[in-house]
Amino acid sequence: MIRPVGAASAAPTVADARRALAARLLEGGSESAALDARIMLEGALGERDPDPFARLDTETEARLDAFAARRLADEPVWRILGEREFWGLPFRLSAATLEPRPDSETLVEAALACLAGRRQEPLSVLDLGTGTGCLLIAVLSECPAATGLGIDLSPEACETARSNAVLNGVSDRALFQQGSWTEGLNRRFDLILSNPPYIRSDEIATLDVSVREHDPRLALDGGDDGLQPYRVFAGALAQVLAPGGLVVLEIGAGQEADVISLMRGGGFAWRDSQRDLGGHPRALIFTLR
Repeated sequence: MIRPVGAASAAPTVADARRALAARLLEGGSESAALDARIMLEGALGERDPDPFARLDTETEARLDAFAARRLADEPVWRILGEREFWGLPFRLSAATLEPRPDSETLVEAALACLAGRRQEPLSVLDLGTGTGCLLIAVLSECPAATGLGIDLSPEACETARSNAVLNGVSDRALFQQGSWTEGLNRRFDLILSNPPYIRSDEIATLDVSVREHDPRLALDGGDDGLQPYRVFAGALAQVLAPGGLVVLEIGAGQEADVISLMRGGGFAWRDSQRDLGGHPRALIFTLR
């Protein structure tokens, strides 16, 4: 159990439990033991910034103990909690979805900056490979008259995205459907977003265990060179982009020049690249020539 030494009979306080959990995770090799302990404790309690002097009940102790065992087995913290924040909004996770990560907020920032004064217009938004729906839902939260469609190859991911649209109050403006990229679409969109799979197939096995064992391969594997989705986009997005529309794509490390070249070959003009929190090009912005 998550109890400090010498506290076998008394229920630990929140502060004691947090210290004991951090020590247990540190001993298990965690490089972010203190942060993980805080997040998991708040998750087990269901509240942020709990009273450090409050005592844990037995149910919460048991839940926290189970969380610790899963974390020590290299399961990511947010997978354990089943939810992660993105753009200040909560997003439920499932086995079919990636965790929304802070670097992907770069796409939302880039899109909103480019839309500028159009953010109040009844825009149509397409999110390809929607996963949790985080990109689409974040944009809809900032564009109150916009509507959107999220497409994912995984039916389970679509169900997760639908639940997140409800959770974040945009379900009346967001639809989700199972499909392969733009196949079957017969309408045009003002904004197209995508965080596609972009890891090379032969690199999947080298990823951190928290990624390769817990993120769905379908959302990671971008083919032999990691660029297969962008080839599809270069050939297909012009047919579903409205006049004056915008495409914002997430890329991986070292892919900027290749993706720009592919999209130019499909009739697109590269407008800008936005860097992520680490200073790496993350969001590429395109319009039709």
